[in-house]
Amino acid sequence: MTPPPSRCTALGAPRARVSRPLARSRSPLWLLLQLVWTAAASQGHSKSGPRISAVWKGHAGQDHVDFGSTEPHTVLFHEPGSSSVWVGGRNRVYVFDFSKGRNASVRTVNIGSTKGSCRDKQDCGNYITLLEKQNEGLLACGTNARHPSCWILVNDSVEFLGERKGYAPFSPDENSLVLFDGDEVYSTIRKQEYNGKIPRFRRIKGEIELYTSDTVMQNPQFIKATIVHQDQAYDDKIYYFFREDNPDKNPEAPLNVSRVAQLCRGDQGGESSLSVSKWNTFLKAMLVCSDATTNKNFNRLQDVFLLPDPNGQWKDTRVYGVFSNPWNYSAVCVYSLGDIDKVFCTSSLKGYHSSLPNPRPGKCLPDRQPIPTETFQVADSHPEVVQRVEPMGPLKAPLFHSKYHYQKVVVHRMHASNGETFHVLYLTTDKGTIHKVLEPGEREHGLVFNILEIQPFRRAAAIQAMSLDADRRKLYVNSQWEVSQVPLDLCELYTGGCHGCLMARDPYCGWYQDRCVSIYSSQEPVLQSISPVDPHKGCPNPKPEQAPLQKVSLAQNSRYYLSCPMESRHATYSWRHENSVEQSCEPGHQSPNCILFIENLTDLHYGHYYCEAQEDSYLREAQHWELLREDSAMTSQLLGHACTLATSLWLGVLPTLILGLLVH
Repeated sequence: MTPPPSRCTALGAPRARVSRPLARSRSPLWLLLQLVWTAAASQGHSKSGPRISAVWKGHAGQDHVDFGSTEPHTVLFHEPGSSSVWVGGRNRVYVFDFSKGRNASVRTVNIGSTKGSCRDKQDCGNYITLLEKQNEGLLACGTNARHPSCWILVNDSVEFLGERKGYAPFSPDENSLVLFDGDEVYSTIRKQEYNGKIPRFRRIKGEIELYTSDTVMQNPQFIKATIVHQDQAYDDKIYYFFREDNPDKNPEAPLNVSRVAQLCRGDQGGESSLSVSKWNTFLKAMLVCSDATTNKNFNRLQDVFLLPDPNGQWKDTRVYGVFSNPWNYSAVCVYSLGDIDKVFCTSSLKGYHSSLPNPRPGKCLPDRQPIPTETFQVADSHPEVVQRVEPMGPLKAPLFHSKYHYQKVVVHRMHASNGETFHVLYLTTDKGTIHKVLEPGEREHGLVFNILEIQPFRRAAAIQAMSLDADRRKLYVNSQWEVSQVPLDLCELYTGGCHGCLMARDPYCGWYQDRCVSIYSSQEPVLQSISPVDPHKGCPNPKPEQAPLQKVSLAQNSRYYLSCPMESRHATYSWRHENSVEQSCEPGHQSPNCILFIENLTDLHYGHYYCEAQEDSYLREAQHWELLREDSAMTSQLLGHACTLATSLWLGVLPTLILGLLVH
């Protein structure tokens, strides 16, 4: 919405008229608007921000489904290739069906608390915190009024499995992580409510129950765990990612340190009474995500996504980490499992200056051999390695960093129409939106490209969970109110003909038969240009279409403004009159429109005005207006009504707008 100038002339009205000259004095409303726009113009985004912002409305009835009630704590489970999405809430599991070509549906499976009484009404419910596929059914575990328990769901039948400590926390707010591998289960959840409060990483089901020593982590917050099957079965590793309190208490040191820890999956515990029930192969390393050129450090790990190598080489698995700093700016750093493994295999131990025992700490032993006591003691007292895990690439720098606060990430490896492989990142923000970011291709050495910002819900809200289905090419996300299915190929959002389609640089989209279409929906090759250099030049017509001419008649000495929607946030928008630029709006301009004020219409102001968008070498005409002279003495009453309505509207909207700009 664009604010009206005082003593207004309505924007975009094809025949707006002013009946008499306006006074030269500045009204309080006009001065307030100037203050707002000045503040807006001073807050710019860099080009790492999204090029286009859009609300995903979806197909009616097919892509959004409400819970029917508020669910502040949820867990989402989706099996790739399936049309079903399972979401655990309070006292129930929701089963959503997003079958293609049909309206989405939801049914609920009630799993209330089995406890008849509880101390605190807030904890009386059964918050489902874990959903995991098991054989033909689905394992569901929840808090069960502070008595963690599990159920097995087969179709719509529910079987109570009893209390299962370590499978669900006592409260839904607790940080928890559970990892399944065949018949083995690993967990970070404490087993006793009032003791054992020091967080541990445990094997809670398997050959022998093991846990980490209480001194090797300082108040950890667990993010992600994975099992890596290496070349030799005895060398299989468990890697888990976490952040913990920084042992360096220097006031200038960051509060948190991000880590990756390793354990040998075949660890059998130690030989002594102190080590027999503990992991004997624990080591941890610091994850570094810093940009030396800008001296920006990102220490707080938010999320991790592992992208397996398409050729099955475990060392080439890519680890995408989302980090933030104290100002809630974010960075994405990419590591390889091979680099992580090398750090643990070759680095010395921090603070340990003697010769390392044999076998060295962290080494996996064949034939189920126990770890010697000396090796355990050295690793237990010096669990951190000296060498740090740095990002991939020659610069050892973040893939990119941004002023946005990212919270979750998934990555899709896809093939464009020419067969080239691209990695597309989907990042959730604290504003409840998703950014679609293109990583430079295999043949490129450029910067990332932020294609699009998507609002995935009908009702703006924080994103609680996100799951990628590469088979169906969908994202499944949920808030506390609804679940949405978002296609990866949102090609209909790109306007502007062939040039607009190609300038989007979306590897899922191309130009075919006068439309911007998904590469998956066309049987014929589509026109694509993902290159960062002049993608629009691939279009058959070298020049984009001109904007249609719009005319407006205005009285002399009136005040007026022209507004041009800024569709691309990477372009500079300029209002040109005759041969001079009257107004310019740079990338990152906070207002959705580039506005040109005309304070007092004189003979020199009449004529043609062009709004032009310049994006690198791409220049297009976004709007074309002609201001015509009018001798009127006609519509003072109509003008009075319009001004009263517009002024009252903006007096209501302005406090919200100003507050939003100040908080931003």
